[in-house]
Amino acid sequence: MSGDIPQAATDDLQETPARRLLGWLKAGENAGIVTVLAAMVLLPLVEAILRKFFETGIPGAPAIEQHFTLIIGVLGGALAARDNRLLSMSALPAVLTGRARQITIFIAFSLSASFAWLLAEGSFSFVMQEREFGDVLVGKLPTWVMEAFIPFGFALVAARIWWHSATSWKWRLAALVPALLLYWLWQSAPGGVSNLVVPLLILLLVATIAGAPVFVTMGGAAAILFWGARGGAMNGDISNIASLALDHYSLNTNATLPTVPLFTLAGYFLAEGGASKRLVKVFQSLLGWLHGGPAIMTCLVCAFFTTFTGASGVTILALGGLLLPVLTASKFSERHALGFVTSAGALGSLFPPCLTLILYSIRAENVTIQEIFLAGLIPGFILVGGMAALGVWLARKDDSPLAGFNRGEATKAVWEAKWELLVPVVALAGLFGGFATPVEAAAMTALYCFLVETFVYRDLRLTRDVPRVMTECGLVVGGVLLILGVALGFTNYLVDMQVADKALTWAQENLGNKYTFLLALNVFLIAVGCIMDVYSAIIVVVPLLVPMGEAFGIPPVHLAIIFLANLELGYLTPPVGMNLFLASYRFDKPLTEVYRAVLPMLGVRIVGVLLITYIPFLSTALPGRFAPAPAVTAPMPGEGLDLLNDLQLDLN
Repeated sequence: MSGDIPQAATDDLQETPARRLLGWLKAGENAGIVTVLAAMVLLPLVEAILRKFFETGIPGAPAIEQHFTLIIGVLGGALAARDNRLLSMSALPAVLTGRARQITIFIAFSLSASFAWLLAEGSFSFVMQEREFGDVLVGKLPTWVMEAFIPFGFALVAARIWWHSATSWKWRLAALVPALLLYWLWQSAPGGVSNLVVPLLILLLVATIAGAPVFVTMGGAAAILFWGARGGAMNGDISNIASLALDHYSLNTNATLPTVPLFTLAGYFLAEGGASKRLVKVFQSLLGWLHGGPAIMTCLVCAFFTTFTGASGVTILALGGLLLPVLTASKFSERHALGFVTSAGALGSLFPPCLTLILYSIRAENVTIQEIFLAGLIPGFILVGGMAALGVWLARKDDSPLAGFNRGEATKAVWEAKWELLVPVVALAGLFGGFATPVEAAAMTALYCFLVETFVYRDLRLTRDVPRVMTECGLVVGGVLLILGVALGFTNYLVDMQVADKALTWAQENLGNKYTFLLALNVFLIAVGCIMDVYSAIIVVVPLLVPMGEAFGIPPVHLAIIFLANLELGYLTPPVGMNLFLASYRFDKPLTEVYRAVLPMLGVRIVGVLLITYIPFLSTALPGRFAPAPAVTAPMPGEGLDLLNDLQLDLN
């Protein structure tokens, strides 16, 4: 096994027709995801217009929109696997070189392909059972036709992971051995199922350390544990894994989940257009004349972009090269500038309409989107303010003369960026104005950003740039939804095993009061942030913590902000914080240097989290005063609900 792992599945194909065919397939996939995203933007807006002016609507529009999200998750996950960009918990392949790296990737990907194929097989069983019910989604379209995207997606992802396991056919064929062995164990289980659960979990742990994708870790663990708990002597019975497909389907067709790809699409239009340069110019002209002004500007620009992209990593990659020279030119040391840009990338996750806020609201179910958006404002400004204050302190040695505030330059910069500065107004007006559902508000924001960047500023070309941006958005969102769906299955295993009840009992017996519980919660969540990405943590951990919060009298919105603020620290926590790896890659710096650079910023963030934790008023004040009446909500589709309930009973 020699050479490097390919970034596309074409590296060792020499025949021009084969390359051409693969290129057509790639273009077709990209076009498919662009088409579905465009339909997701237009459908809610047309529905809102028909409802407002004609008192009618599109039959089954909410159900169609929800299943568009399912398709985005499937196609986006397949694209992420195709481009070898599935999110992993381990950075081991990134720090190894040569043969050691190749062996590590072979282990991780061959095992990952095996577990992904099991998920595909279980999903196929789910679809076959659904087909027997004969439920109809809308019109004459059977529900199972849309659900069939799930096994198709898992199978395609499994095939592409297998392809990336090596660069030669000899070793790719060798990578099939774990899949065949695992399938044989699943069918035969010599010695009984219970004897294989621990060895298989150890095998999965090895794959995770070697760099297996997060969805494989979560889905594989759930499949193994369900198999051991429910399978008993039923060797070869795949129905216990079919329940994971049911969980995947139910999450990806959640009524609110379409807001995730839509708001993310809005952020990608901004990030890929010229918004970064214009916004940097605005805040530089308004604040750059102050000592520490460039640091304040860095905080505000990063918070703005992370709010709309939902990914601090995107902020670091998109803005890092622009902001780092600004800070060093302002007499920041290279180390402090590196740490500041890396840390500022995680700002913004508490501001609406950030992806993490939406996902928490969906998963917790005891906090509305409007409430959590309001709850995050003051804590978000505290974290931004703390970082800005640190930036001012770090700039104290800058004794260069100040240029002074230039009103004309500031006015010109604000005027040039006026359309992008209005993006939060557009998003929040739709959410809190009472005339649009959250999905419609998200679609309106995405369309606005598209029009501004394409036709007003003309930074994005309609036929060349827009499809590329939409494909990239779909890839990232698909990778996230792939994780969320299987993570829900893992959570449901914990529910089946009554882990939440046992944890609550332990907490009540061992944690004497609310403040002790909050301290333990901080320590626990920081540890979670070190070992688990924020999306998996929301799906897996939130259902365990919500009953504890209620038992200790923690207001739901306060618990939500505590949870998300602590997980923000995970982005910066050595040695495995995701932003640390991205900064090391973006700025070509050793990880140890990045660790050292972020320590002062990490200390400030910890102080901010403690303030948010122990002063509940910061999170509860705005929701308590301005909690809006429920927005206009589209009716939930009646089709499919009885099916899901019946199938869950059948699988149990």
